[in-house]
Amino acid sequence: MKFEVEYISFFVIQVDGEDNQSGKYCKHYQTLDGEDYAESELSSFLGSEFTKIAKRSAERNPKAEQVPTKIGRFAVEPGYDLESNPNYNLFARLRMAETKDAYVEHAEALVQAYMDTSAIRGGAVFIVRAKHHQLFDEPFIFVLKCDFEQKIARITDERSLLNKVEMAINAKNMKSIMYPHMPEEGMLEPWELKIHQSSHARYFEDFLKYVEYEKSMPEMMNEQVMGFVHQYIEQVYEDNEEAREKETQEMELWANSEKRELQEKWTQEQVVEASSFLIEQKPDIEMKMKVGNMTVRALLADFGDRLHIAKLGNRYVVVIEGDGLEFDKGISPVELLHPESLDQIVDRIQRKAEEEVDY
Repeated sequence: MKFEVEYISFFVIQVDGEDNQSGKYCKHYQTLDGEDYAESELSSFLGSEFTKIAKRSAERNPKAEQVPTKIGRFAVEPGYDLESNPNYNLFARLRMAETKDAYVEHAEALVQAYMDTSAIRGGAVFIVRAKHHQLFDEPFIFVLKCDFEQKIARITDERSLLNKVEMAINAKNMKSIMYPHMPEEGMLEPWELKIHQSSHARYFEDFLKYVEYEKSMPEMMNEQVMGFVHQYIEQVYEDNEEAREKETQEMELWANSEKRELQEKWTQEQVVEASSFLIEQKPDIEMKMKVGNMTVRALLADFGDRLHIAKLGNRYVVVIEGDGLEFDKGISPVELLHPESLDQIVDRIQRKAEEEVDY
């Protein structure tokens, strides 16, 4: 997957002050056309970055709430076109610029908009227009940001040994935007772009104020489960408003707790029925829980089929079944076990629970 650069504008952003707001400066260093870029050091520095960005996978509904790579969609009011979105227009003008001067003007406008974000850091910004001639006639826009690396030294020769570099950049932790999004080779989605940034940062999300992102799977699950919970509360406490409000508050607190305990409210059948709606939408939804100091990780679809939760006295028991057992590296005596019957194990757990009660 080879991209051929048509224009690349190189900007340097400097930020003074610890709060990143005391002073922000942007300087346009140079804009190169395709021929000049191919002969410049930038071409070896960026190397295969465009291909890497294009091939970097991203999910519309990621498995975690904070992920480094996201797909964003330009937001418009009902009945309006893409042209009504200010963020889209920043990229569209760069794609359609007919002269080098026009391209520089639009690139500067994009960088100035980026500088208005709250958590901006100093570094180099590249605004690139490139084509993939084998697949498309239309160009792509890449926005690349490299933060400055502090206290960098490089080995030069045997006489001077070290040469300090005041403002060094590298491509290792490069942030990027690619527009339009290419879900797969040969397919473009003009309503979408792809961003890549540190998972805890929101540089590009703050910059692209009129771009929306789909909810993560945990967020979607939380919403749907709480929908089931509210339905349950309405049915159980239909004629008791005070109890209904109290139960709703308790369940909201439970849902927003970092560590949630088993609530012991629903039957096995109710849990399986509610789970089936989620599994139908996404069969590989994961479920993770802690039993004492042990972590159990499985698919939600395994509950009631291969994973079972029971209670003996005041103790919880998780039963996991499968056709075989495999162990990781590091041999342990457990691997030599001749398993007991399930009845024997249940009996032993029961005796332990009774002994703890007597004690």
